[in-house]
Amino acid sequence: MSPPSPLYIAVCGPGVASPEEEALAEEVGRRVARAGAVLVCGGMTGVMDAAAQGAEAEDGVSIGILPGPDRTGASPHLTYSLPTGMAEGRNVLVARAADALVAVAGEFGTLSEIAFALKIGVPVVGLRTWELHRKGRLAEVFPTAETPEEAVSMALDLASARGNTR
Repeated sequence: MSPPSPLYIAVCGPGVASPEEEALAEEVGRRVARAGAVLVCGGMTGVMDAAAQGAEAEDGVSIGILPGPDRTGASPHLTYSLPTGMAEGRNVLVARAADALVAVAGEFGTLSEIAFALKIGVPVVGLRTWELHRKGRLAEVFPTAETPEEAVSMALDLASARGNTR
């Protein structure tokens, strides 16, 4: 019998990130790699680049699902980069590829990845990201973490509970 395949943890966040957001994402990437999971991201700058850099520093595997038709502008820290030519439409692919998703801070692209993940049943963990409201009340549709360590631990637990069918 073959060994189980690794979990795939998506990390999403702004392409233009603050140094603090990049530090959080880099630590998330490190912890994903240390856990033996595969990091999935949008493959470009900001949080995506920082998460890939963290995974690379721990000899982990990272996959960037790129918005453009080629690898131009892709993070140099990715293990694999996959051009889609789908622009922001690639966000659904990031969510679909994941067993769980960690949202670090974020802009509207991050919000779309959160929404796609929730719509298709991929667990989401927030780390200083969007709060969602429904009918004027906080909609607690995903857990939030205070630290990268907590975010990755929660994501791995949620992904494992969901079952790894890849």
